[in-house]
Amino acid sequence: MKKRWHLSYNAPVTLTFSLFCALILLMDSLLQRHLIPALFIAPGAPFNYHDPLNFLRLLTHVFGHADWNHFLGNFAFVLLLGPLMEERYGSPMLALMMTITALVTGVINACLIPTQLLGASGIVFMLIVLASLSTIEKGEIPISFLFIIAIYIGRELLTGAKSANVATFAHIAGGLCGSLFGFLIAPKKRSPKKPSAEKMRAPYDGVPSRESTDDDSTVIGTLEL
Repeated sequence: MKKRWHLSYNAPVTLTFSLFCALILLMDSLLQRHLIPALFIAPGAPFNYHDPLNFLRLLTHVFGHADWNHFLGNFAFVLLLGPLMEERYGSPMLALMMTITALVTGVINACLIPTQLLGASGIVFMLIVLASLSTIEKGEIPISFLFIIAIYIGRELLTGAKSANVATFAHIAGGLCGSLFGFLIAPKKRSPKKPSAEKMRAPYDGVPSRESTDDDSTVIGTLEL
């Protein structure tokens, strides 16, 4: 019996976000570090209202990273947790969560922090806290969630007290966004798919049908074994 394996674009929001950030960093390297400072760094306080690009940077700062180590440190978590949360809440909802988190962290930095901000650390903290609430049920607060909050928020406060270059408040804001999303947003409902009469009569040939794949997935290639 032949078995076919296929590559699936299983988490379009997570993968597109990751690939776009990698492309931005690559282009910035080719342009001698001029692209990210121009478009992908959130301004610090006091906020300059006379520069229209500053309003765009409040949102786009999550796409910029200082170097490849910074990028890999963030996206090790994004690629681990993002697909799980995208499966749980759906791609449009995860995209909205990431957008809100980016805007909140950018606004907080522009209003309160004198240094500039770049990177997806706020989104990383949002995903970490959101994942800790993935088993939440009505009327219950998971103890694991309390441990996550204590460990990460405590570490950020201690780290921020020792280093002025760490975006402590952006990280904390991302974690708070994740906790609010976890408590306020319900996971997407999944309706069981009933096989058609034709599919029930047809013998299984080892090839997965398009209907059996997830709605947010895209088959991009097959490998026959």
